[in-house]
Amino acid sequence: MTVHPTHPPFGSHRDLLLVGGMPLDRLAARVGSTPFFAYDRGIIDARVAELRQELPNSVRLAYAMKANPMAAVVQHLSRLVDGLDVASAHELHTALDTGINPESISFAGPGKTEAELRQAVAAGVTIELESFREALRVTSISERLGLRARVAIRVNPDFQVKGSGMKMGGGPQQFGVDAECVPDLLAQLRTWDLDFVGFHVFAGSQNLNAEIIAESQRQTLDLLLRLADSSPWPIRYLNIGGGFGIPYSQRARPLDLALVGRNLADLVPVLEARLPQAQLTIELGRYLVGESGIYVTRVIDRKVSRGKTYLVVDGGLHHQLAASGNFGQAIRRNYPLALGNRLTADADEIVSVVGCLCTPLDLLGDNVALPKAEVGDLLVIFQSGAYGLTASPTAFLGHPAPAECLV
Repeated sequence: MTVHPTHPPFGSHRDLLLVGGMPLDRLAARVGSTPFFAYDRGIIDARVAELRQELPNSVRLAYAMKANPMAAVVQHLSRLVDGLDVASAHELHTALDTGINPESISFAGPGKTEAELRQAVAAGVTIELESFREALRVTSISERLGLRARVAIRVNPDFQVKGSGMKMGGGPQQFGVDAECVPDLLAQLRTWDLDFVGFHVFAGSQNLNAEIIAESQRQTLDLLLRLADSSPWPIRYLNIGGGFGIPYSQRARPLDLALVGRNLADLVPVLEARLPQAQLTIELGRYLVGESGIYVTRVIDRKVSRGKTYLVVDGGLHHQLAASGNFGQAIRRNYPLALGNRLTADADEIVSVVGCLCTPLDLLGDNVALPKAEVGDLLVIFQSGAYGLTASPTAFLGHPAPAECLV
């Protein structure tokens, strides 16, 4: 069998997958049970190095922790990137525990609670305002605490990005302040004692088309330059999001990062001339960690039903919802998967891989070609480093949570 072309370079040792240089069977023995997630720090390091090489030196790189908030992953990345983006008090605590400068932490997301806003103001992180009411609440908290809150405005742009897995900007949105309303909010902020630093735009996610990303970045900077004219303060912070995708299927092609980098290199001089104090930030989650992770689950049964062969595993969508196709995919496609302990064996049967849950939605691989699997074999789902465990319904049916490890 040839390993799926979209899986990252984990490598192999004889017929075994290597993760962080460790054979899969030894890793499984060390973890102690299946299922589990494993993340390869070497692959994370290589991805960050690739970004540093292709993007202009002046562009800051932030990690969106929602993609994978495992404390060890965040701690590791905090030493490689320039900032962290959080979306809850729990993520905020994880970010602060890394020792990173609080001003390098941004807090985005609609519906921040009073307690979360108090913690964010007290910590001195950048609060990305999602509405007029949230701006008023931050001002009130800032006055009560006697601290000048550091804030930016999250902007809902007046354009949409084509080709994104999820559109999070353009049209009506729960995210951010509509672009046409931002000048009014800036006028209001002028009457309050807040430390306004700039803007954040995140228009969409999981985009593999470099031309579309480049066009979106051009439109985003044009918009933010216009909005900056309404600001009574110098702009110091411009977060233009990311949305860089990774391939999950055989037909998908990797993102042309070099093209994105060349486009940004053209935009940076324009930005520096117009807003010399502004630091341009790219915020990435999936692109930094998605290809570094695997989900490992063990075959516990094989059965034939009216001519169709099923491999039943001890994991499922309660741990890896996205691989089942139930995390926003319009069309279900199999994640790349393999038998981790028979990596180079010939694929000589067509099977469907199902989990242990009492629902037909628990489908991890539909009609996939694999070597003949036996009970006890280790099935590996690649591209599992982002939106895996914490994006899945782990409490469903009360099965134990899987382990996670960074190797």
